[in-house]
Amino acid sequence: MIRHTAAAVCLALSAAFGADICQPAQDVIQRFTGGKVPVKLHAVKDNGPDHYRVEVKNGTVEVTGNSPVALTHGFYAALKEQGRGICSWSGNRVEPGAWANGSATEGSTPFRHRYYFNVVTFGYSMVYWDWKRWEKEIDYMALHGINMPLALVAQEAITARVFKRLGLTDDEIQNYFVGPAHLPWMRMGNISALDSPMPKEWHAEQIALQHKILDRMRSLGMTPVCPGFAGFVPQALKRLQPDLKPVLPETLDRLYPELKLVETNWNGGLPHNWMITPDQPLFKKIGTMFIEEWEKEFGKCSHYLIDSFNEMDLPFPPHGQPARYEMLADYGRAVYDSIAEANPDAVWMMQGWMFGFQRNIWDSRSLAALISKVPDDKMMLLDEAVDYNKHFWHNGVNWDFHKGFYNKQWIYSVIPNMGGKCGHTGVLEFYANGHLEALNSPNRGRLAGHGMAPEGIENNQVVYELVSDAAWSQKKMDLAAWLKNYSTCRYGSCPKEVEEFWALMCKSVYGTFTDHPYYNWLRGAGAANKGSINSNKDYFKGIETLAKAAPKLKDSPLFRADLEEFAAAYLGGKVELLIMACDRALQEGDDELAKKLDAQVTEYMLAMDRLLESHPNFRLDRWLGFARKHGKGNEKLADYYEKNARRLITVWGPPVNDYAARTWSGLIRDYYLPRHQLHMKGRFNPAEKVDVAKWELNWVEQRHGVSQAKPYKDPVEAAVKLIAKTTAITADALKPKDNSKQVATWSPDQVSTEWKEISWPVSTEDLRQAGAVRFRFVRGSHRLDISEVKIELDGQIVADVKHDGFTGDTSSNSVYRFTLPAGTAGNNSCHIIARVRSNGGTNSYGSVELLPKRK
Repeated sequence: MIRHTAAAVCLALSAAFGADICQPAQDVIQRFTGGKVPVKLHAVKDNGPDHYRVEVKNGTVEVTGNSPVALTHGFYAALKEQGRGICSWSGNRVEPGAWANGSATEGSTPFRHRYYFNVVTFGYSMVYWDWKRWEKEIDYMALHGINMPLALVAQEAITARVFKRLGLTDDEIQNYFVGPAHLPWMRMGNISALDSPMPKEWHAEQIALQHKILDRMRSLGMTPVCPGFAGFVPQALKRLQPDLKPVLPETLDRLYPELKLVETNWNGGLPHNWMITPDQPLFKKIGTMFIEEWEKEFGKCSHYLIDSFNEMDLPFPPHGQPARYEMLADYGRAVYDSIAEANPDAVWMMQGWMFGFQRNIWDSRSLAALISKVPDDKMMLLDEAVDYNKHFWHNGVNWDFHKGFYNKQWIYSVIPNMGGKCGHTGVLEFYANGHLEALNSPNRGRLAGHGMAPEGIENNQVVYELVSDAAWSQKKMDLAAWLKNYSTCRYGSCPKEVEEFWALMCKSVYGTFTDHPYYNWLRGAGAANKGSINSNKDYFKGIETLAKAAPKLKDSPLFRADLEEFAAAYLGGKVELLIMACDRALQEGDDELAKKLDAQVTEYMLAMDRLLESHPNFRLDRWLGFARKHGKGNEKLADYYEKNARRLITVWGPPVNDYAARTWSGLIRDYYLPRHQLHMKGRFNPAEKVDVAKWELNWVEQRHGVSQAKPYKDPVEAAVKLIAKTTAITADALKPKDNSKQVATWSPDQVSTEWKEISWPVSTEDLRQAGAVRFRFVRGSHRLDISEVKIELDGQIVADVKHDGFTGDTSSNSVYRFTLPAGTAGNNSCHIIARVRSNGGTNSYGSVELLPKRK
């Protein structure tokens, strides 16, 4: 077979211009294809939004475009149009050889900017990446048509230089800084000092890495968005500024405009941060110093991201008072001035999460005031979470609410992931076509871009591929046709089983939006209710159908990776059902059944883990390997980075526990399963006290490495067998036969928010056959708490059971098991007496039931 080498022939207005455009694009295509496809690139010079033209001549793919990203994306779009390959996080596929000659195809984007990343992606995904991994991601961006990535690497290195210029010591600075994985939340003012002191070695390597990142991005004509100073400083700054007046947000006023050091409070239990508000001269001084130091190191930047107000509840004057809008306008101008003083050509970019999340603060008049004194062409707003507006908050789109963003440039964006969770979710139809509403809106204003701002990546890959393609579409996309082509690109063909799989996914997880998708076992020991993943019958049937495609696609590496992922998710859903059934069995006192169910939990969690041991991305050893590599042979330093990496994806701080909720090999067998087993040890042996929180912290701070596990020799075969083995595990099949008998009810007129005893008469015959009392919530707004249940026969208390329980939308320990003394008669009067209260109000209805004796 003849192997072709990718070559670029540039036809342009000048040779220098053509080389500048073509060579970086050629390099991306070469790395992607490995020289398997003959390519010629042609550059044209114009300043419009990116566009391309692709034509195959004599087997050679000729691409013409007006930027490096237009060229790379043009080639990639043509490749996918023919179903000849794909670039993905779980691997690439490129069919080798010459293409058939055909008519030219053209493409363009209505968006000058295609934005990528979230501030916290630099924690949840990319914090410990090396240059090799970054290079792959930048190639991914170029091929997917992305040209405006967030670029925050080395922000603390520059911040440290500024703080040193102010007179802070190395120790004061490093003790303020958090561990690398938590830097995004320090940058936004949420926390400080977690896993401090930060190693000084971190800064030099991050500067070297950022040079490579920015050089590559700029060579591809991308517009990196760099960090600015948002006002957050160490409390130690008081040593240098003794007149600074520490205040809490609730006491903040304008009496001391030059002397405020505001303590932030984002999440209880975490070290707070400190903020100099933008109206103070010191804010502008530090902000300008930061831009100067940044550009001294990395060169000019055209866009700076500064978020002084994201999820920050500063006590502005009340809505409607002129002082509120004057203050906001002054704040906005001060932030912009801190940039303009150092770089008058730069644009201030601001995240817009708060526009939908905190409309109680950021009503239309307040946002208009904040940006009113910033020149229109020097402000860009990231409308970050349109998917949340449409499918979670249901509060209308921000471009309508904020009237086209008051003549400022803005970017349409979605947040398809929170925390790097692996759970499947997202309304694919919306991600394909939702942007058309913005393009066609009378309130589109100065819409300048399209983007995605996931908190974590390397998950839900179909969503990111779809959103990237949507940025280059001005008409409605046919989702079913797109999914068929996507599958062909990944696997080489799309059998009918795969088409059916996608149709069923669109009736379940990919037809609904869940902000935090997780199974119950991912969200803390003892969570026994259903998690948030839309694992309905269509979801399970869809994955069963995907497995049926295995005989046709088993030789495809990307099919193998996808089947491993979806089969593990399938098992995860079955484990969730088993945990719920196990909890019910324990509630009803059937320890034998509970132990059988719990044994299945262990079996299938281990199977899930082993299946993912072959996955390209879903592995703990990979995450920890990136972190430990920064130790550069220093074991103590490597241990520090590993601890920090472990913390983020588990306890986070604590608190914020289990936010990342990742279905990874190694993490399942070493963390989620042992934690579950420890919890169950306490459930099966109540007298034995277990401390799950202590165990979790020990896992973070004392453990190193990952236990050994043997992957399946044939993961595809194993996945198919495991799905077949667990198909019968359904909610209906696990539902116990209910032999209970309702003997009484409660209603609002009987209960109180204070503890009280309620007595219900029962028949002697019913009581003699029973072995337990169960309380079942039926409807209302307030759960019923129970602390004691007594059985009264003929005026005598013959059984008295005490433990705390409740029943509401969820129930816990709401079964009270008793044994009547031998020879008990009770011919005349029998009562159940319970000490109860209605929690938070009296709108509570339910039934009191007797359960049969244990056999």
